[in-house]
Amino acid sequence: MFQSLYQVGGPVLVLIIAISTFTLALIVYKYWQFRSDKIGQLKAIKSALSSLNRGHDIEVYTLLSGSRHWLAQLLIYAIPLRDREGLIPRLETEAEQSLQPYESGFRILDTIAQLAPLLGLLGTVLGMIEAFQALQTAGSQVDPAALAGGIWVALLTTAAGLSVAMPTSIALSWFEAQIDRERSMAEHAFTVLVTPTSEEPTSTKLE
Repeated sequence: MFQSLYQVGGPVLVLIIAISTFTLALIVYKYWQFRSDKIGQLKAIKSALSSLNRGHDIEVYTLLSGSRHWLAQLLIYAIPLRDREGLIPRLETEAEQSLQPYESGFRILDTIAQLAPLLGLLGTVLGMIEAFQALQTAGSQVDPAALAGGIWVALLTTAAGLSVAMPTSIALSWFEAQIDRERSMAEHAFTVLVTPTSEEPTSTKLE
């Protein structure tokens, strides 16, 4: 298989195919990691914060204990300490540490998204050099079909590079958006934790 790819597009195409295989595996792994650890799934956290605002600590513990989300575990730890000074900076540091494993691989994906088109362009340049060398060797007896075939093979590497870069960039943007949502929710949760609105239930107000 690699021999046939080498014959079609040269070593650059083989390298792009290898990178695309690695990239696909990394994207699938990151997606599985996010889904498994409930990244971006904030329904339970929002419900817990709503209960926290109303002063229903038992309900908060019930909601958070049933969640595998990293922020749920951090809030369970922080609720008994919410009156302690300097809690917010400590929680922000803990949140960053908790998010680090989910951001691993982002730099690799970003590098691949930038490098793949350049590899494709390199393959095209090398292919064009080879095609014009063949043109020079043939002299006046040039076969246009052979020249066109060489150019087609050269452009193939550019198409392959772009085909790797674009989905990689889209996947990376989605992953980063999920992490941004997590950070925003963590900041909101920490604010609610130390300054709850202490709203009473509607039934209590009516009494």
